[in-house]
Amino acid sequence: MGRFAETDVSVEEIRDGYVYGRLSERELDPDPFKQFEHWFQEALDAKAHLPDAMTLATVGAEGRPSARIVGLRGFDRRGFAFYTNYQSQKAREISENPHVAAVFHWEEQGRQVRITGRASKMTPQESADYFHTRDRESQLAAWASDQSRVIENRAVLEGKLREYTDRFGDEPIPLPADWGGFRIVPDCVEFWQGREFRLHDRFRYTLQRSGSWTVERLSP
Repeated sequence: MGRFAETDVSVEEIRDGYVYGRLSERELDPDPFKQFEHWFQEALDAKAHLPDAMTLATVGAEGRPSARIVGLRGFDRRGFAFYTNYQSQKAREISENPHVAAVFHWEEQGRQVRITGRASKMTPQESADYFHTRDRESQLAAWASDQSRVIENRAVLEGKLREYTDRFGDEPIPLPADWGGFRIVPDCVEFWQGREFRLHDRFRYTLQRSGSWTVERLSP
């Protein structure tokens, strides 16, 4: 119980003291978007590994949750943006239930940010504007991949990539009809700072009907 198969490593022995820093009420910005911007910049400055990696959790009509890591591709007061195939599992589940959750984990600083809110599609123009900033290989891959669909083997995928490479040649690649962005509009954002003895600092921002945010300290 508690040990990995074919190893002598005990799960119970994998521990970290989380002695990284502290977060006080005085340091918090009253605006969660500004607080996120501050922490995100610090993650960049600290050269955190994949600072834009965002675990996205969705729940479809059947009530079964699923999660995966996506890339954060922008944030502002409107919310947190990511892009995907609109026929993917995550997109289908969002169409059935727009309530989502997201988590950022910056190990180097012992920090997490938890977000809950609603996801909605971006406009086709917003999606096209971002699509055309991607490298050409990624644009072609968006056309070639029927994301989350079963395929017989990798040769099928590589064949479709060759097909679209030949089709578009040196011409500009248009936005696929089933590809685009989502924006998570948060109603709750939690900032978590690891501390010694598991007495972590946790602060939760909750959106009020007035549009303002309340900030509360949570027990670890």
